[in-house]
Amino acid sequence: MHSKVFWMILAAMLLSACSEKTGEQDLYDPAHDYFTFANTDQFVTENIALDLTVDFEAEQLGGSATLTMRRLDTDAVDVILDTRDLSINGAQLVLAEGETHPVDFRLGDTDEIKGTPLFLRLPDAAASATKIALRILYTTSPDSTALQWLPPNLTAGGKHPLMFSQSQAIHARSWVPLQDTPAVRITYEATVRTQPELLAVMSANNDPLTPRGGEYHFKMPQPIPSYLMAIAVGNIFFAPLGEETGIYAEPELLDASVFEFADTQEMLEQAEEIFGPYEWGRYDLLVLPPSFPYGGMENPRLSFITPSLLAGDRSLVSVIAHELAHSWSGNLVTNATWRDQWLNEGTTSYLEARLMEVIYDKNRVDEERVLSYRELLLDLESVPLDMQALAPRLDSGDPDDFQGTMHYSKGELLLTYLENAFGRSAFDRFLKMYFDEFSFGTITSERFLDYLDQHLLQTETSKVSRAQVEQWLYQPGIPDDAPVPESSTLNAAEAMAKAWAVGEVDVGEIAAAGWSPQTTRHFINSLPAELPASRLAELDEGLGFSATRNAEIGRTWFIQVAERRYTPAYEQLEQFLNRFGRGRLIYPVYVALAENGTDLGLAREMFRSARGAYHPVTEVRIARALDEAVQ
Repeated sequence: MHSKVFWMILAAMLLSACSEKTGEQDLYDPAHDYFTFANTDQFVTENIALDLTVDFEAEQLGGSATLTMRRLDTDAVDVILDTRDLSINGAQLVLAEGETHPVDFRLGDTDEIKGTPLFLRLPDAAASATKIALRILYTTSPDSTALQWLPPNLTAGGKHPLMFSQSQAIHARSWVPLQDTPAVRITYEATVRTQPELLAVMSANNDPLTPRGGEYHFKMPQPIPSYLMAIAVGNIFFAPLGEETGIYAEPELLDASVFEFADTQEMLEQAEEIFGPYEWGRYDLLVLPPSFPYGGMENPRLSFITPSLLAGDRSLVSVIAHELAHSWSGNLVTNATWRDQWLNEGTTSYLEARLMEVIYDKNRVDEERVLSYRELLLDLESVPLDMQALAPRLDSGDPDDFQGTMHYSKGELLLTYLENAFGRSAFDRFLKMYFDEFSFGTITSERFLDYLDQHLLQTETSKVSRAQVEQWLYQPGIPDDAPVPESSTLNAAEAMAKAWAVGEVDVGEIAAAGWSPQTTRHFINSLPAELPASRLAELDEGLGFSATRNAEIGRTWFIQVAERRYTPAYEQLEQFLNRFGRGRLIYPVYVALAENGTDLGLAREMFRSARGAYHPVTEVRIARALDEAVQ
């Protein structure tokens, strides 16, 4: 065992022992969602019907949400829903024949992370009902953490406004009053009214032939968790990619998007071969403006995608493979709580790599595996000890940001470890059974472990024990027998970086034009720490890193620029921070500026200038980091 991991585990054991000695009773329940107010043990939502009007001038959605709920506790009369910054204008009980009864309601105390509970007291008319329908009349706030309202000047076309949502993790409650927990799956339908020249789309049954007209109707027939509810409205148009796939985007981005994501139909077909049937009908993409905070969001039937992937050479399409893979891991089988998020993201990262192997080649996937592993090692240096387990204790904090990328890369590494131990064919059979067994359901880490134990770990030829898997799930660090990915092309790039740094080769001898973006990123990250700024200038002049079109190369380069205070590139660094709003791209650049010992004030100044174009999810995260930074 690595000595660092040993001391981490020992510290965790000591903390546990101290708790036992003091006689404190720990009531923590790993299967409980600590980020919802909803009383899901008494009422469970089965369907939501939305009727919403989009008001760009007021930056609000207004209308109603009708929740059809099953009553689990016949004595319960109070329904508790999650909200955040919603104005509740009324509530009604809706009977089967359409008759309505007023419902008394009140808002509880506001929690900084969870928002505000909405309490609804059922009237006598619902006394004996096992199913109820509650209609809540409401208006969203311009400060909704889920919705971003973009004026025309922040869109690609510059003529029409655009609005989109981002509900994960617990932001759906800021645009719909509901039971905002992944433990509850719902079907939904919606009527959306907007300006007639704009098109509305949702994570539902979008018809590519829908004419513009100002009123749009949607239905999601499969049950989904609340974080997968999504809406977007803007001057967007459709282009097909294949029989079951296509692109929505502003017209200015449509051709580039069609070229970049041309392999999506083949990805879908190959994914079905490996993982089993695709259960969602169509698979379309919506390319959003640069302020979209993530690389992609796996909203069923309609993945939301960042334009930062439009590199012009299809080099960043692994994000598409990732979002598509979520159609099985995450959308079909969902983590029951945010503590179990590795079941979504780690499994999806593994499936993404498998899919990329088929569509492209293993060398490219090996490069990405190595880069992911390196990011995991960096995470281990910064993520708190108690958050390094795949299934940590999670009953406080913000579920948007608790593990870095730990649940992605460490989760992928665990599944690779299992594949290596049992063989790809056996592990593929297990995955197909797993997706079939738990389809359209939610699952905890413990239920996954039990199922894995039953179908793989207890087989006669098994080389892996339950205790070994438990170490991955519940202990910090990485087990000693974890697979360490290798890439010959990245090894060569690392050797080239070191050779150039000591003067053994000239910049002109570095054949970077033929490298993959992953190789270029590894080359940059392999530059010695003591390299002076004058040498960075030489490298930048020869290879043009500051002017790269590839957003991932730009991210890697500008982190180095900020850490090493290569000030001649600061103007282009600031342009990069203004060009993109994706958190992965810009957050570490701000942090590197803030922590280089000199430029915290400059980082805050750049952020003040750019933050108006960022999504609330990204803005809050960066603001928190800069507020906590000390020069």
